[in-house]
Amino acid sequence: MTEILVTTTENIPGQKYEIIGEVFGLTTQSKNVFSNIGAGLKNVVGGEIKAYTSMLHDSREKAIERLRQEAQSKGADAVVMMRFDSGAIGGDMQSVAAYGTAVKFID
Repeated sequence: MTEILVTTTENIPGQKYEIIGEVFGLTTQSKNVFSNIGAGLKNVVGGEIKAYTSMLHDSREKAIERLRQEAQSKGADAVVMMRFDSGAIGGDMQSVAAYGTAVKFID
């Protein structure tokens, strides 16, 4: 797969482009029972819950990869104005969406 540029900015310096449309990448992750037990104990004493931090990091990476795949399938060269949205589903699942505008470079 050709690397699709993903940026949070509206403009890409030195590039002109036409808009293709919206693209999304979505993933939903859950931690295992042992991680949930560890998180519950950490909740009592306070501090970072590293298993959940890792899960969110991995989820963001998966969402961006899926965003790139969708952009490529639409013939895009880049995605501008990329943003994340996330939310909890139930008590132990996390959904992460990456979204932006797919664009095609023009001369």
